[in-house]
Amino acid sequence: MTADANKPYDLAIIGSGSAAFSAAIHAVTQGASVVLVEQGTVGGTCVNVGCVPSKALLAAAEARHIADTQAFPGISTQAGAVDMESLILGKKSLVEELRYEKYENLAKVYGFSILHGTATFNEDGSLLVSHRGSSSQTTEVVFANHYVIATGATPSIPAVPGLESVPYLTSTTAMELSEVPESLVVIGANAVGLEQAQLFSHLGAKVTVIELRSRIAPFEEPEISQVLTEVLEDEGIEILPSSSIEQVSGSAGAIHIELVRSGERRSLDVTTLLVATGRVPNTAGLGLENVGVKVGPHAEVVVDDQLRTSNPKIYAAGDVTGGPQFVYVAGQHGTIAVDNALSGMGRKVDYRTLPRVTFTTPQIASVGLSDEEAVQAGYRCESRVVNLSSVPRAIVNRDTRGLVKIVADSDTKRVLGIHLLANGAADSILAGVYALEANFTVDQLASIWAPYLTMAEAIRLGAQSFGRDVSLLSCCAS
Repeated sequence: MTADANKPYDLAIIGSGSAAFSAAIHAVTQGASVVLVEQGTVGGTCVNVGCVPSKALLAAAEARHIADTQAFPGISTQAGAVDMESLILGKKSLVEELRYEKYENLAKVYGFSILHGTATFNEDGSLLVSHRGSSSQTTEVVFANHYVIATGATPSIPAVPGLESVPYLTSTTAMELSEVPESLVVIGANAVGLEQAQLFSHLGAKVTVIELRSRIAPFEEPEISQVLTEVLEDEGIEILPSSSIEQVSGSAGAIHIELVRSGERRSLDVTTLLVATGRVPNTAGLGLENVGVKVGPHAEVVVDDQLRTSNPKIYAAGDVTGGPQFVYVAGQHGTIAVDNALSGMGRKVDYRTLPRVTFTTPQIASVGLSDEEAVQAGYRCESRVVNLSSVPRAIVNRDTRGLVKIVADSDTKRVLGIHLLANGAADSILAGVYALEANFTVDQLASIWAPYLTMAEAIRLGAQSFGRDVSLLSCCAS
């Protein structure tokens, strides 16, 4: 298919992930003509190498861990060896099914085109799309009234001496292993690194986590970092914060790491190395300089709060903007970019009540400001922490590892942030999102209805702790 220069598309989108498909579907429902250009596999990060496969494997690993460690009297379970090849095949089957149902087939249902090739902006503002076949390469030019850059991001590789000469995994390639590593070092202790570390630990690997900062989950509340560290160490994962890697050497199955931790030198010998130090936007080769689109210091497309680039015809959405790297952010970006590009609605991105989740066990889920962020924003704030030993749902689950922390404005009592570490935190945090959207005070949050024996009740108990000792409540008292 070749675009007609006399009949440009209303919208051309580079990429085919969550932001791209959200934009395409939203534009088509408004009557726009749309084309997507994808150089790799349709579906982008989430369905192919991100959310779907990683959470599927995390669920499988957790099932094994529960069988190995369950705490209920009268129940006997055990965990056997892991058939990694079968586990990965099951993951691939799920990915392929969802990629077809939620991406490839939807393009047919909504009637927009997907061009397979590499897109580069020409100086006249059009897109040059190069298609590489088995023995030749062809090109075509795509014209559009507006463009959305939605090319996502890929794993960032740190400048560690010797790393380029040894085999290492990323969060993408780790999900293709045919066997469980005997021993694994994970570099990076933010969301992806922690999820991958616990995933392989639950599958039977001996895992060590190295983090340059002074604590794991460094962007979460320090109380959460501390309790999660205790949980992971209790499970046999070695945590090495405040550590910098001096040198990496070796070969497949025999990797040597030299590091300095808090001024002391240490060496590690492991079979497998996994790098989880963030992701970098995919902007190389797009020809953004040809159309005056500015790129920031971390390779991100520079956008304003309406997702406009420095070229009025070009917008950007999702991870490529350098914003919060969540699939639901990408999806929201896609619709905002379309509304602003095609209808001039002037919609703005607002992250004030954006939730974030890390799918460790227990899960981390937060919304709003941390204690430190509230102070930096000029609030005179106060906070309360309630351990899960005061939450009935956690007690009956026989797992009280975790906490809820609520940050509030001391002057107005308005809730500024809600932070959870708990099994079920990912589902419960939506209640926190609604509370912040409604500008609840702690008194309002403390007095709303909360279903008993749910983890979401922890949020109300956290609010009640501003005025009483919740450990002295009867189990279903209000």
